[in-house]
Amino acid sequence: MTHHLILPLLIPLFTGILCLLAGDRRWLARSIALLGSTVGLGYAGFLLWTVWSRGLQVTALGSWPPPYGIVLVADLFSALMLAISALMGWVVLWFTFATLDPIRERVGFHALYQFLMVGVNGAFLAGDVFNLYVWFEVMLIASFGLMTLGGERGQLEGGLKYVVINLVSSTILIIAIGLLYGTFGTLNLADLVRLMSETQPPALLSALAMLFLTTFGIKAAVFPLFFWLPASYHTPPVAVTALFGGLLTKVGVYALYRVFTLLFVNQPVYIHDMLLLVAALTMSVGVLGAIAQNNVRRILSFHIISQIGYMIMGLGLFTVAGLAGGVFYVVHHIIVKTALLIIGGGVEHLNGTGQLHELGGQLRQRPVLAMLFLLAALSLAGVPPLSGFFSKLSLLTAAVAERQYAIAIISLLVSLLTLYSMTKIWNEVFWKAAPGSGAVPMPVGSEWGIVLPATILVTLSVLLGLAAGYGLDLSTTAATQLLDANTYLTAVPLP
Repeated sequence: MTHHLILPLLIPLFTGILCLLAGDRRWLARSIALLGSTVGLGYAGFLLWTVWSRGLQVTALGSWPPPYGIVLVADLFSALMLAISALMGWVVLWFTFATLDPIRERVGFHALYQFLMVGVNGAFLAGDVFNLYVWFEVMLIASFGLMTLGGERGQLEGGLKYVVINLVSSTILIIAIGLLYGTFGTLNLADLVRLMSETQPPALLSALAMLFLTTFGIKAAVFPLFFWLPASYHTPPVAVTALFGGLLTKVGVYALYRVFTLLFVNQPVYIHDMLLLVAALTMSVGVLGAIAQNNVRRILSFHIISQIGYMIMGLGLFTVAGLAGGVFYVVHHIIVKTALLIIGGGVEHLNGTGQLHELGGQLRQRPVLAMLFLLAALSLAGVPPLSGFFSKLSLLTAAVAERQYAIAIISLLVSLLTLYSMTKIWNEVFWKAAPGSGAVPMPVGSEWGIVLPATILVTLSVLLGLAAGYGLDLSTTAATQLLDANTYLTAVPLP
């Protein structure tokens, strides 16, 4: 047993508590949050190296053996997600220092930020379905607090839509968990794998699979369950949007990968065909929605939906190559989407608006931000040699190998439309002349608080593209573990 696996939960938990105790001392809350996030990032890197070199890591809390107690499990996919999430949490924290108003920082922002990371990390490490539900609820409560902190009308409206649809999702999830427990008498993932391989009532398992697809599909914002995301993600402060856009829907994607590679692996082929159909519709509707928008954050919010389709495509292909492409795409997208939201949100912060017709001239006024946006946008569209090209190429190759030509063609067309919509932002925000008097003056140094985190992420995207071979090797190993239930069963000791 690996007892240090509790640290991804304890570090942000105690950091959040200390941030609460800091009260209205803004400098102290910032210092505590930065220190906690730095320590968490260091541990996440250590855990990724440990899992890569030594195999799966398992902790049974309270010395209760599985399947009777709470179990934390880190395979390569979950360790990779922990590492990339810790990195995004650390980078976005610097962005909050430059853009968040002092009032929100003094009334609990940093504590809620850390509690959100507790929920995210817990979901990645959960070794049983019920605790996966619990960590989703922790994440929901913290994210609702962050979304509505400040109490502005737009925030409350977006937050209401966000919380209502997520509560519906949580209700469906708890019903699915009850049916699962009533059928098999356990919720431990390893124990469920063992029991499902022995007895498989097909009709019930198909119904359960659809319930889990629905509930995690809502949280991942797939078609047709995505409508809450573009209605809410543009309403909170830009730093909150950057954190949410990079991380939250990916937790839903992670949950889909986990349950549909461990539990529902012997379902009829139509489930995988359905996943591919959902992927195609999610890609298409998301990118078409982005084209129709005229606000930077709303465009980028619809692109979150569109890019989720590529991740579901990897799951629907259900091969090592397809899942490897999906894992690689998740990592690429978290980095690039967070970078785009930091840049887009930063432009909105610096100019006082995110409406395209009210912006312009940013290439001349802020050339560094403009170049960073261009690189990130090209990566999102899949232009070589950036990370988006290799992640999409790996998925396309996997689809062609399985003769799934329809999804391959759709993915190519969506990439072209993505490039078009990114060009729309480029032309309106950066290329055209500034309307009126130009940018709203901001405090000295605020631009560098946007440029530095964006530079880190765009550099990572470039490096991920240049070292795509190593990234794909890591993703292929993670995909192999996902498809090999015996590896998971061997790591989690059952009576």
